[in-house]
Parts: sequence; structure tokens; C-alpha cells
Amino acid sequence: MLDVLDIADKVDEYTSEAKGIAFDTCHKIYVLMDDEQVDLMRSYGYGDANDPDSLLTSSQLTAQEMTEKVIEWFQHSCGLRFINAVYSDNSIGSSGFVNVVAQFEADDDEDEDM
Repeated sequence: MLDVLDIADKVDEYTSEAKGIAFDTCHKIYVLMDDEQVDLMRSYGYGDANDPDSLLTSSQLTAQEMTEKVIEWFQHSCGLRFINAVYSDNSIGSSGFVNVVAQFEADDDEDEDM
């Protein structure tokens, strides 16, 4: 089980080099590792006029601010939540996705402490 500091440490590993972060406002949280992923998420509607804060880039936030925002999103997301780092290079992981915090890795009891 993970607490907020464990999650922050895991996220920090990726936000230091991330180009952005995205949140579907329910449970999908992405750390976008390259500009291609930022553009792809924009094409899916993340960060559009209806919800401009669902996609934030490294030109808007520092690495530390991105980590803090991901933690905030995670704390306010629904039970199926996860955090994935996403690369355009598929050799990194399955289809370019790397589990940072997998679904159900942090249970509901610990959410109250976050």
C-alpha cells in the first residue's frame, strides 16, 4: 500500500523529464514524456476549452508543480485510478505505457491520510 510520499516519489521519477500531464477528471492520469504525447492528448480533447486544466505542460508548470498536481488529481479521483507515464517510443513498455501507480495499488483507507 502506498502513502502520498510514496506516490510523490514515484511520480517525481517521471515529471523531472515530462513534457506534460493529463487527467480525464475521473481516474486516468498520464505523465506525458514527449511532445508527441502532448499533441496526441490534445487531439483526444484533453486541455480543450471545456476543461483547460485537464492537460498542463512543462511550459506552464515546473516538474515539482506537475508532481503536486498529479497528487492532487489522484487524491480527488475515483476508485479505478492509476498514473501512467506515456512514451511515444513503444520499446519502453507495452504500447509506450509504464505503470507509475497501478490501479488498486493505493487503497481507499489510505486516501483519508493523503
